[in-house]
Amino acid sequence: MTDAQTQPHFHFRIVPFIVAVLLAFGLPYIATEIVDTARHYSHVVPGFADVPRWNYAQHTALLVLSIVAIAIAVRVVPTDYGLHGPDEKAYVLPSIIGGVIFGALLAVIDYAPQILAHTAPKLGYAIGSGKMLGWLGFNGLYAGLTEEVPFRALIASYLAATMPGKWHVGRYTMNGAGVVAAAIWAFYMAGFLAVPIVTALLLFLVQFVFGVFLAYWLEKSSSVLAPIVGHNVSGATEYGLVLLMVTLWA
Repeated sequence: MTDAQTQPHFHFRIVPFIVAVLLAFGLPYIATEIVDTARHYSHVVPGFADVPRWNYAQHTALLVLSIVAIAIAVRVVPTDYGLHGPDEKAYVLPSIIGGVIFGALLAVIDYAPQILAHTAPKLGYAIGSGKMLGWLGFNGLYAGLTEEVPFRALIASYLAATMPGKWHVGRYTMNGAGVVAAAIWAFYMAGFLAVPIVTALLLFLVQFVFGVFLAYWLEKSSSVLAPIVGHNVSGATEYGLVLLMVTLWA
């Protein structure tokens, strides 16, 4: 995590931040509109009732939109957007360890009432069913790819190019833009309108710290691979703990 202390300090810039916020919330919204519009004309695209399949469809649309946005961004803001393998150190092992830790923390926050009461979370489907496998695949394989491309490869890389500079903590440094991208990510993921405020604040804090690590792995490896792996391990860990709670307490 060491960088030369002579590198310029980070300076926040409002216009790139606004662009990043619009991308962070606009791309998922457009992806949702595409899926919901398409399902009126095709039985292939599922509705909200089939939540796993709808999430796969919406995240696929998000991934396609993000790749198109990166193709445009390369021409407007030329930089490395990380859609390739690592240049040198991959940071895959740290991302796996971090994913396990943050997945466990998120499980504790999301399911604190059930954990305290030793009550099984309500899945709405049987363990071993197709829906369970669908959610496991989504959380452990698909969400990392389809969310890290827009939030890290696109947004964090764009911010690093448009508001360069380092944040120094002792001998450790990283792009300040990665921290800004982590804050945007955390606000997007916290669900302030959907969960109690204390839960939302705890989720924001954990997702922010996790987002900083994801951005750091992107920066140091020059690849979105480690963030994808860490994200997927986190999702698989949390979902695995949910299944464990159901098995023990049902």
